[in-house]
Amino acid sequence: MSVRQIARGRVVSAAVAVGLLSGCAMTPLGPTVQVMPGPGKSFETFQTDNASCKTFAADSVKGQADASNQRALGAALLTTALGAGVGAAGGDAASGAALAAAGGSGIAAGASAADQQGIQAQYDNAFSQCMYAKGELVPGFGAAPVAYSAAPAATPNPLVRATQNELIRLGYLHDVADGFSGPRTRAAISSFQTSNGLPADGATSQRLLAKLQATTKGAATVSAAAPSDWVAPTGGSGGGAGTPVSAAAPSGWIAPAKAQ
Repeated sequence: MSVRQIARGRVVSAAVAVGLLSGCAMTPLGPTVQVMPGPGKSFETFQTDNASCKTFAADSVKGQADASNQRALGAALLTTALGAGVGAAGGDAASGAALAAAGGSGIAAGASAADQQGIQAQYDNAFSQCMYAKGELVPGFGAAPVAYSAAPAATPNPLVRATQNELIRLGYLHDVADGFSGPRTRAAISSFQTSNGLPADGATSQRLLAKLQATTKGAATVSAAAPSDWVAPTGGSGGGAGTPVSAAAPSGWIAPAKAQ
């Protein structure tokens, strides 16, 4: 092989390398779509979502750039080899290889460029989907709907219901025992507490419930319940001092004896 042929071979190799490098596909460095922070999203949260979705998008196209470059390299080498074979048949393999390398590199670069567009589009789609799912604003799409779960229904409090039952029994509360401590229940508790020398805070408690349960309905002093002109016995049953005027008289009380 002459020096001239060796020089041409080096030129061919350089041409192939330059052609491939100029059309090499690569993983996108970022999206080409402009996404804005969603409603109620702080910029810090948006930045966190942005970084997370870039990683997600890069993973979705992982390995595609390498595969595209392998295909381009194979096409360029095959075209160069065919050109060299044709040139050899004509007596100048180096010239044939050079021409074929130029054409093959152009074909490979075009294929890589097309692959790059496809990779970028797939990257953008994955990025947009991720950001939309996180509630950010993506061009062409409204804000992602936010699912709100219904607040659990309030359940009656057994302690409040038991307290209400006792307040109703004692006449402090004129309402239903629903298990919810409303204004009427708190007012009734405060009234009972005031009547019994307790701090009137209107709050339910196990101690308050025990006090209510131990209170007899309508309890009063003996003198207040005694009919007019009745007297308490000084001893014994006192049943022979006279006939009770009313059945409502407390047990043990007697009417005064009639004068003879």
